[in-house]
Amino acid sequence: MQLPEPYQQQAQAGQSTPGKSADPVKEQARLIAAAVDEVLVEQATFHRDDTPLPAVGSAPPVPQPGRPPMSQRATDASALMLSGGVASLLVGGSASLVMVASGSADPVVCAVVLGAPAVLVLAIGRLVGRVKDTVEAAPAPVHNHFHRDVHQDQRSITTTTRGVIANTRNQTSN
Repeated sequence: MQLPEPYQQQAQAGQSTPGKSADPVKEQARLIAAAVDEVLVEQATFHRDDTPLPAVGSAPPVPQPGRPPMSQRATDASALMLSGGVASLLVGGSASLVMVASGSADPVVCAVVLGAPAVLVLAIGRLVGRVKDTVEAAPAPVHNHFHRDVHQDQRSITTTTRGVIANTRNQTSN
């Protein structure tokens, strides 16, 4: 023989069964509340993909928005500035320690000793930059080799345009 379920016993005793209400309005309210609870249940809003990215892909590089990357020349210049700053800091710091240890730490002497290496590095850097700019700006030498007779045209053309209605006159001189 099988025992009756608890809700069957309650129904026989005149009590309402769980999940079912005797009042249709309460039953409708319970269904609406269940639907709202179902909608409000937290659902995943992101997905984490832990697969490793390929080292090299087949897609060509795409320019990214924002500030463009530094050129090689700008990278070299920033490395030079950083190394010059560190070098002047080391030289100036060691010189100031020597002066403090010897007892002759005069503010003027400290300024000269600490400033001299930095000024010297800046002056040499400026000189090298100017020489490099001059060499880059110089026109490349042109070497023409002709194996036959050459005729050079020495004429110059002067153009004059005057008047409300433009009238251009070209004058050729030898």
